[in-house]
This record gives sequence, C-alpha cells and structure tokens, in this order.
Amino acid sequence: MWIYEKKLQYPVRVSTCNPKLAKFLVEQYGGADGELAAALRYLNQRYTIPEKVMGLLTDIGTEEFAHLEMIATMIYKLTKDATPEQLKEAGLGDHYVGHDSALYYTNASGVPFTTSYITAKGDPIADLYEDIAAEEKARATYQWIIDMSDDVDLNDSLRFLREREIVHSQRFREAVEILKEERDRKKIF
Repeated sequence: MWIYEKKLQYPVRVSTCNPKLAKFLVEQYGGADGELAAALRYLNQRYTIPEKVMGLLTDIGTEEFAHLEMIATMIYKLTKDATPEQLKEAGLGDHYVGHDSALYYTNASGVPFTTSYITAKGDPIADLYEDIAAEEKARATYQWIIDMSDDVDLNDSLRFLREREIVHSQRFREAVEILKEERDRKKIF
C-alpha cells in the first residue's frame, strides 16, 4: 500500500522557458534508462527475488515513480510558455503535432517507450546487477543533462536525482552481497 503526499519528493524550480532542455529530459521520462523503466523493472523483479531484499525493490521502485513525477514537472515547466515555433526549433515539433503539450512516454529522440526496456532474468543476482547498471546509466544521463544546462534552479533538482541514483546503486550492491552470502551458505540459486 502506498501513501501519496501531494508534493514532490524534492522541489522543482525552473528559471526560464527552455524547450531544448525539456527535450533532453524526455530521455529520463520515457527512455530505456529513465524513471518509468526503472520503476516498472524493480516492481516486476520483486516477485522473483528472495524476501530478504524484496522490500528494497519495492522501496526503490516506488521512489522511481516519485522521480518520474519530478521529471514530468520539469518538462512541463520548461515548455509551458513555449510557442509552437520554439518547440519546433528545439526538435519537439513532431511531439507538438502529435500531442500538443501533453507528456508522452518517449526517449529524447522521440522513440516510444517499450516494455523491452524492462528486464527480468529471474536470477536474483543477475537482476540486481542489471539494476546496478540501470542506476549507473541514469546517474550518467543526469550528469550529462546537467552539463548541457545553464539553469541553476533546475540543476539543483537534477543533482538531487543524480544523487538518488547513486544511493540506489549502493543499496543494490549491498543486496547483491547479502544474496551472495546466502547463496554460498545455503548453496541455493
């Protein structure tokens, strides 16, 4: 069961209208290493993982939905005052024609989200290594977006998200060690 607070996990502020930056952020909205893929991956994997770490996948998976909400807010704020011409110049003309200002799950290149982004092997350690890789790829993407941005306010929120990816990676690494010890002790999986 979840309890939803009507506030973002971390405040999102944007200095100016910037559709080009919004286009980059779409990668974290509907891309292979974005927040939606991570949330669905972890909440799916939790069903075939030992109980010792099941709660971790649930906790991080639900937090990823909070991150998705932050990304959606950033994109909205970066584009809400944009003209169709500004959207076109930023490479969002196709999106505008198909969706106006509505968010739509794609990557930054406009490729629609696909469930092939969601991996689950059924081997707990293999899945956790995939999760570590996903978190590290998300961390790198956030850093690259920060590198492309000159919006000090937005970068504050992006740094928060980048740091959460690092924490998630560390927690998944700890879970791998817990399961390896259990596997070696009990000779399972």
